[in-house]
Amino acid sequence: MGHPPPVLPLCASVSLLGGLTFGYELAVISGALLPLQLDFGLSCFEQEFLAGSLFLGALLASLVGGFLIDRYGRKQAILGSNLVLLAGSLSLGLAGSLTGLVLGRSAAGFAISLSSMACCIYVSELVGPRQRGVLVSLYEVGITVGILLSYVLNYALASVPRGWRHMFGWAAAPALLQSLSLLILPAAGADEAAAHRDLIPLQGGEATKLGLGRPRYSFLDLFRGRDNMRGRTTVGLGLVLFQQLTGQPNVLCYASTIFHSVGFRGGSSAVLASVGLGVVKVAATLTAMGLVDRAGRRALLLAGCALMALAVSGIGLVSFAVPMDSGPSCLAMPNATGLATLPGDSGLPTGLSSRPLPTTSKMQEEPVSSASESSKRPPRAGEPAAPPAPALSTASPASPSPAPGRALLHWTALVCMMVFVSAFSFGFGPVTWLVLSEIYPVEIRGRAFAFCNSFNWAANLFISLSFLNLIGTIGLSWTFLLYGLTAVLGLGFIYVFVPETKGQSLAEIDQQFQKRRFTVSFGHQKSTSGVQYRRIKVSVAS
Repeated sequence: MGHPPPVLPLCASVSLLGGLTFGYELAVISGALLPLQLDFGLSCFEQEFLAGSLFLGALLASLVGGFLIDRYGRKQAILGSNLVLLAGSLSLGLAGSLTGLVLGRSAAGFAISLSSMACCIYVSELVGPRQRGVLVSLYEVGITVGILLSYVLNYALASVPRGWRHMFGWAAAPALLQSLSLLILPAAGADEAAAHRDLIPLQGGEATKLGLGRPRYSFLDLFRGRDNMRGRTTVGLGLVLFQQLTGQPNVLCYASTIFHSVGFRGGSSAVLASVGLGVVKVAATLTAMGLVDRAGRRALLLAGCALMALAVSGIGLVSFAVPMDSGPSCLAMPNATGLATLPGDSGLPTGLSSRPLPTTSKMQEEPVSSASESSKRPPRAGEPAAPPAPALSTASPASPSPAPGRALLHWTALVCMMVFVSAFSFGFGPVTWLVLSEIYPVEIRGRAFAFCNSFNWAANLFISLSFLNLIGTIGLSWTFLLYGLTAVLGLGFIYVFVPETKGQSLAEIDQQFQKRRFTVSFGHQKSTSGVQYRRIKVSVAS
């Protein structure tokens, strides 16, 4: 059980299957929403509440999950979350009312949020520095694959009577496979003495750095100067907030509109927006996996954030010249269930960035809606009067035969969208959660990760709910440009505050944070603050 050969594949399966479950649960509602509306006669508000109930459960898990992870251990937390997911899937599959559906979705949200935190921490502690980046990033790959898998099953089950019950039920399959892998692997992190003994053969001695006699931390220590915990919390919160405030959940709401503008009409626009962008996300995340332990976390964050700033600003500038539709109102089109209740709005944890971000799940809803409907979040009750809505609810948007110059601008917007998705998927998407799993001491890592994750969900909710009001106040173009400005600020934050952690053990990363408040170097050469490296330098000098 403790031999190295099977350990890495099992760790990879835990990470991949955890992400697969996360992505599938986020996106599956997109295909289930139409049959649910027909079977239960759901109003727009009820559809929105049903999809949003996943986020309520996820937010609850982010508030209490850290204590569960630190108290009972990472492995037990993942196994427990899988049990909750099975209960939620059973509730959804057997639901006979909206109440049962909401309870099931809330349980699923709690489970995937708790599992996402525990998986990243568990894998980061179980493997050595050389494999950590790849294996933790594999979780983000699982999310994107899970989203695409949900699209395939949604399509296959769309014509099956009560097919939505099967859609929800299939989420249990990857969770069960993940549980089988966990039963073979050792514990990590929580039960200190036993866990660290288990970790020693896996990490080549790194676990000895985390042995007994380490200081205890309370939750309030996250905001104190002790061991530079305040600086670590600044890094964690900054990454998750900029991940959301760059607008990636909402920018993708306009993917279908942009696809439509370059000539892909009707349902094909939605298919390309969902599957096409999903493939781009998978490819970019796989690229991040290959580079994260070579180029480093910091370099990927800087490059990704810079490209996001350029891409989203480009979309904003193009929309000045060629105005794009601002999206439909669910209330303005009673039978339109292409309701962007956006199961995939979480980042996604994430990310992932997630999450990452599985926001493309909203595009799947378009084929069952009016051809003129663009993929966007449904407004609240007071929003039908928003100026953009009437323009879109009338027939086909924009001019049927755009001039060559405008066609070029439309294609430019499409390229910018692809660049934006790719940049997020190899930057903020996987790297945010990898860094969070590395920068905190093991004694408080679960609570610290959960604390930052709660801000991720809360920021996602805030950005999502304020989107329509922001567009109504400053317009679509300025909204995108504001997101671009936020990405520039995020770039400065990463440059000043986020250290490079590639190739370092968890103990060396801990020492790096204890020795300095800010780290502005690109490489990991400043890890010489570690005791091991100092010894080597002294012996060489002598």
